[in-house]
Amino acid sequence: MAPWTGLWGARAGAGAGAYRGTPVVVKMENPNWSISEISPEDAEDEDFLVSGAGAARRRKGGRGKNAKQITWVLLLKAHRAAGCLASLASAAVTLGAAARRRVADGRTDADAGATPGSAGESPVLRSRFYAFIRAFLLLSLLLLAVELAARFHGWDLAASALALPIIGVESLYASWLRLRAAYLAPLLQFLTDACVVLFLIQSADRLIQCLGSFYITVKRIKPRLKSPALPDAEDPDAGYYPMVLVQIPMCNEKEVSVARSQAAPLIPFPNSQPRNQPLFVVQVYQQSIAAVCNLDWPRSNFLVQVLDDSDDPTTQSLIREEVAKWQQTGARILYRHRVLRDGYKAGNLKSAMACSYVKDYEFVAIFDADFQPNPDFLKRTVPHFKDNDELGLVQARWSFVNKDENLLTRLQNINLCFHFEVEQQVNGVFLNFFGFNGTAGVWRIKALEESGGWMERTTVEDMDIAVRAHLHGWKFIFLNDVECQCELPESYEAYRKQQHRWHSGPMQLFRLCIPDIIKSKISVWKKFNLIFLFFLLRKLILPFYSFTLFCIILPMTMFVPEAELPDWVVCYIPALMSLLNILPSPKSFPFIIPYLLFENTMSVTKFNAMISGLFQLGSAYEWVVTKKSGRSSEGDLISLAAAPPRELRHHPKTGSAPSMEALMVLKEQPSPKKEGKKQQKKHNRIYKKELALSLLLLTAAARSLLTKQGIHFYFLLFQGISFLLVGLDLIGEQVE
Repeated sequence: MAPWTGLWGARAGAGAGAYRGTPVVVKMENPNWSISEISPEDAEDEDFLVSGAGAARRRKGGRGKNAKQITWVLLLKAHRAAGCLASLASAAVTLGAAARRRVADGRTDADAGATPGSAGESPVLRSRFYAFIRAFLLLSLLLLAVELAARFHGWDLAASALALPIIGVESLYASWLRLRAAYLAPLLQFLTDACVVLFLIQSADRLIQCLGSFYITVKRIKPRLKSPALPDAEDPDAGYYPMVLVQIPMCNEKEVSVARSQAAPLIPFPNSQPRNQPLFVVQVYQQSIAAVCNLDWPRSNFLVQVLDDSDDPTTQSLIREEVAKWQQTGARILYRHRVLRDGYKAGNLKSAMACSYVKDYEFVAIFDADFQPNPDFLKRTVPHFKDNDELGLVQARWSFVNKDENLLTRLQNINLCFHFEVEQQVNGVFLNFFGFNGTAGVWRIKALEESGGWMERTTVEDMDIAVRAHLHGWKFIFLNDVECQCELPESYEAYRKQQHRWHSGPMQLFRLCIPDIIKSKISVWKKFNLIFLFFLLRKLILPFYSFTLFCIILPMTMFVPEAELPDWVVCYIPALMSLLNILPSPKSFPFIIPYLLFENTMSVTKFNAMISGLFQLGSAYEWVVTKKSGRSSEGDLISLAAAPPRELRHHPKTGSAPSMEALMVLKEQPSPKKEGKKQQKKHNRIYKKELALSLLLLTAAARSLLTKQGIHFYFLLFQGISFLLVGLDLIGEQVE
């Protein structure tokens, strides 16, 4: 602050007249220094000793600036700029080092596909697809070399001027130009126009969905209960508390959540942390079982089935032990393990529904192993079934504990927020139909039975049962305000396999159910919605044109300039669609450009999966469990440690956590199938298709400089860099 001169009577007038700058406070906190002015109100206490003209002059010149203050401001801004440059340089060095390590390791997606239990794509299909992309890359490099030679020697000018005697190499180049203009350009332009039409249709569909979501928000439309809400009572006779079966399908859930808290730990690490901050561990299956057993519902009116498909005896024993401990607390919970593990998740659920006691239950709620419902989940979903006999499914939305973990999880959060906020909500309100998300939903058991039950014919058993239930006339409700916490895949490898399953399965299902849709008794509009909108437009056309238009046709138009792709297709409409996609998650707005580039990058995997499912190629029927990282919010772990269920108070010696020795056995002991083999470890890998496409796009970007196409150059450049980062596996979890 400015010096206080008013205390000295002899210098009061001189001090007030001499100081004419604005008082400032300089905060010297690394790395962001800041400078802030003191408002005139804050400086009034300095003027009360200054009388007469001195005070008036001081108030009049209070906003003045002196040279010393301007110097401070410039120095602080220079420090911030230097800090930003240092951060960028450090990030570039770290990125380069990671890329160098990745290349030095030499592990590729082909190695991952050859690893047992890590299937995601067919090796044959992968090699053919990679060969196709590599052929385009070699062709683009050859054409770029020809164009550079033509520019250097002036052949292009001679050919355009139609000079009379053109001989030798110039004649060959002129022949290539005539061939390109007469035959290649019309074919490429036709493909371009066809993809643009598909692109516009899909963009219109996306825009209509966003308008529907906006209408729902403005009108505050939401599913309403047909009967009054449940009273706050545990007495089954006091309200609507039907019999509910809760199922938790799981398979080899070994992931662990770790947190530090002041609360009493579930499983403290010995001699690792101070006593006031213990470190405790909870496994994924413990979180889900604890959350389900703590549901606020009469204990006599719901039963929990833990459907364990693990092939590791250690994991089986730990989960069985966890179930036994909850049984001691009074929870109605059963452990089931199949001997014949066929049919993946669908087979697991089908086997559980065949139990004789299921006939005593009216509804079934399904939660995957990493899902943790809130205690009031059943109270907010089951009442919608009362006096609504046509309702077959109530679906809740997902929320994510690790959405800010890395760039990959942030981009996934954008996609899934749009899926729930717009797609599921709009289809639920206006059509009473949407694809079941496989978890965090409650089914009427009668609807499942009338629709044929769970089938193992595809890898998307949830979408399969939803389509069949819709064909039988059952209605669905989506509750956007009921959330169930879960986890996003943090590594690109896990996310890639998940997307492969999610995009190959619908094509399998489309081939199988198209006759049933045509023969069904639903209205023509519902048949059109199922065939054209639900399957063709959103599951087939979207990945087809995304890959073909932006990864193949756009680079080729740089080498065949007679075929044109308008700027609004390359830049403006994709930017608008990305903006619409990001509206349901406004905090993610800074990631709008990475989101646009990443979606185009993922079109390679989605296109490959779509072709695989449509033509039943390779691994179209392989069901790969999405790897989890065991993420959990600290609040959830603390609540499990500090707030046991009411029944636990009668059994003070029991707990819900396995012993530390058991955890160490689980982490260190290999399963019988892996004995004698080297234990599997996580690695970052090089993805050859993405890497080849990055080189193709960067080559096309270099060619676009010759024709001075600004927007096309920047799009190809940044899209090529995006493919490069993904190809080197630098976008998700980095394994040291």
